[in-house]
Amino acid sequence: MKRRKFLTNSAVLGTAIPLGVATPAIFTSCSDNAKKASDKTYSAEELGMFSFVDIAPDGKPLKAALVGCGDRGTGAAGQFLESGPNVSIVALADVFPDRMDSCRKVLSEKFDNKVEDNNCFIGFDAYRKIMEMPDIDVVLLCTPTHFRPEHFKAAIEAGKHVFMEKPCAVDPTGIRTVISTSRVATSKGLTVVTGNQRRHRRDYWEAYVQIKNGIIGEIVSTTSHWNQGAWWNRRHRPEWSDMEYCLRNWFNIKWLSGDHILDQGIHNIDIVTWFMGEQPVRAVGFGGSARRLTGDIFDFFSVDYYYNNHKRMLHTARQIDGCDGNVSEQILGTKGIAQLNDRGEIKLLDWDGNLLWEYDYNSKPVKNPYVQEHVHLVESIRLNKKINQAEDLAYSTQIAIMGREAAYTGQAITWDEIMASNLRYGPETYAMGPLPDYHERVVPIPGKDPSSPM
Repeated sequence: MKRRKFLTNSAVLGTAIPLGVATPAIFTSCSDNAKKASDKTYSAEELGMFSFVDIAPDGKPLKAALVGCGDRGTGAAGQFLESGPNVSIVALADVFPDRMDSCRKVLSEKFDNKVEDNNCFIGFDAYRKIMEMPDIDVVLLCTPTHFRPEHFKAAIEAGKHVFMEKPCAVDPTGIRTVISTSRVATSKGLTVVTGNQRRHRRDYWEAYVQIKNGIIGEIVSTTSHWNQGAWWNRRHRPEWSDMEYCLRNWFNIKWLSGDHILDQGIHNIDIVTWFMGEQPVRAVGFGGSARRLTGDIFDFFSVDYYYNNHKRMLHTARQIDGCDGNVSEQILGTKGIAQLNDRGEIKLLDWDGNLLWEYDYNSKPVKNPYVQEHVHLVESIRLNKKINQAEDLAYSTQIAIMGREAAYTGQAITWDEIMASNLRYGPETYAMGPLPDYHERVVPIPGKDPSSPM
């Protein structure tokens, strides 16, 4: 991509959304992090902690539709059905009949949830037919990430509550759509719960309350990691068109997934963003493709994020077999460190290694967060407890995009540049058939002349 694509007429863009303005939910003043516990003690309720009930309350029937019937979509649909009583999946949308058939079979056999033939829609415009159904209360958005902004916009315009998988966009153009749509959702009183499930874990929340109340002092630095083995991939079959191949192999195709720093690393980046309460001002990174078998994304990233007052975050993301694994976040404060992960080992230590606090997993077991997020979704709707996580997810996703582009280009990228960028990945129209600009495996090469295309 060309570096000049980051720079555009911000006045024009600003007519749709005030770019660079922080969302109150996560971006607060730098001095907020510097508050000592003696200044103010926050209760869990004041900080917005969920109730963490095991089962959502009963109420009027909630009918949901699933857009995207792949493995993650099928999983999300099942987790919605497990969230509480009187909920059902009544409609499905996908581009592939085989994926829909597989999803219908799972929902029927495992959950006794049958979806009628006339409520199953195939095609790139299938989501629009879902939005036209007046009896649909909730829409689960689980397609490849590229399509999320437009699907989210359509759902909110149709007055539907939304579960939106992470990440929420692959480029700054999509991020602006999500942010503006989120504000419409708030004005309509609609619930939006997002799939960054660590925000739906009680152990993370209780650690957040402790840190907010100053147990490790002022946050000065952070690290976050999603380092694992190779992920899945599919090779191009002769009977598949370019578009079908991209969709079948979407995780490895950057215009569809946004690369694994978005799809996986977003979890850790989102936690750091939540706990720090501010956005970075600049990112410098590197990465590359060493062993990726298909697609055009990187195998590894290392990104340095720079914040005001000399604060930093180091984020690493790697998907290579035979290497050390690490999925975690660390929050470093003036008095100690928070060691966070989803393995049931959350601890806060002082700098001498003494235990300051740890989560009590024996007395308060952590419910499967993939189900818990749907409990929070249904609870929000039925008890009229407004939740809208879309804007938080949008800013965390934008931070991941900023780091990705820094690594792709080898250039420093600022927050203002990425927020004003007109960068967009993917074709303008969607149809099964050839994709002349996307059929070859062209991986970004850092360090090339930033004024020329990659």
